[in-house]
Amino acid sequence: MSVQRLPYMVVFEEDTGFKDVYGGALGMVAVEAMRITPETKSDTAIVFSHPIGGGSFLPMVNALAHSGHHVIYANTRYRGNDSALLMEKCVHDLGAVIAHAKEKFGYKKIVLGGWSGGGSLSLFYQDQATGTRLKHTAAGDPYDLSKAELPAADAILLLAAHVSRAVTLTEWMDPSISDESAPFTRETELNIYDPENPNKAPYEAAYVTRYRAAQLERNRRITAWVKERLADLRATGRDNHEQAFCVHGTMADLRWADPTQDPSDRTPYTCYLGEPAVANDGPVGLARFTTLRSWLSQWSYDNSPADGLTNATRVTLPALVINNTADLACTPSHAQRLYGALGSSDKSHVDIAGADHYYIERRDLLDGAVRQVSDWLKARDFM
Repeated sequence: MSVQRLPYMVVFEEDTGFKDVYGGALGMVAVEAMRITPETKSDTAIVFSHPIGGGSFLPMVNALAHSGHHVIYANTRYRGNDSALLMEKCVHDLGAVIAHAKEKFGYKKIVLGGWSGGGSLSLFYQDQATGTRLKHTAAGDPYDLSKAELPAADAILLLAAHVSRAVTLTEWMDPSISDESAPFTRETELNIYDPENPNKAPYEAAYVTRYRAAQLERNRRITAWVKERLADLRATGRDNHEQAFCVHGTMADLRWADPTQDPSDRTPYTCYLGEPAVANDGPVGLARFTTLRSWLSQWSYDNSPADGLTNATRVTLPALVINNTADLACTPSHAQRLYGALGSSDKSHVDIAGADHYYIERRDLLDGAVRQVSDWLKARDFM
């Protein structure tokens, strides 16, 4: 089935004291979107988004449109760069695109397409759309989402999704780093890439417990420093000032070194960014380049409001959770935790056996995954 692609932009005003994206006028936000439609008409749109966007040509997004669904991919203002990203503002951006889709294109029903990191964003969005809205960012800056137009969705898809950016980062953090000012001085017994580490895979339960506790401790240590720095800036009258910083060692999940951890069909001893030991300090790791406010909003285990598991408890929409069993980013426990947390009475969990994160290694499995989504949507009159 042929499709038409319509790129467009949604522009809205925002009351803010400083800019956190490059270019444009202060107080104006412009977000890019892509509408992908087949020849058939529909009153339902599947709206995908991701904190850093850029997914309008993803295999799943494209295949759903070619199978007869109306799809919109909504970039946030932070497309391609999450160094200053605030999850609260991502919610505002997604709401603006959904409101535009209903008003401009006439869609009556909206299905949130939560693919990968878009899963927790979609849950956070729906929680804000239907519940008590935030009036401040995680850093305490005024940002009143009660004034934003956030139309509630009618269903949600969680496709190869992780539970949240903050939890995922924490599970991937290298706990052998105890001093952020000396990130390459690492504790041997907590460095899974150090051949001198006496702890070898498959790891004993006591070591796993110690390792996970050290990961959480590191996240909290960075959070404490971030709060101190923000307090220092505010104490000296620099309320709108920021500080950028680098976080090394963010691809050291035990899963990559030990296939018995969260077992699945994934290729062992690798990750979605390639060799884990290289990706651990590579330029595209999670939270590699960030800022004080962004850390608290998207990466802080205790402070990020985009906590998929907490948000999910207040989401009562019909929900479909799909786990790709060979996923090298979002492993099975993420799908299981999301499914268990959802407050929906109508929820389904499906495994796509052998599928990788992007359906690139096994393109032959994409059609089956699309059928699962289509059948689920059709059964609920979302076509």
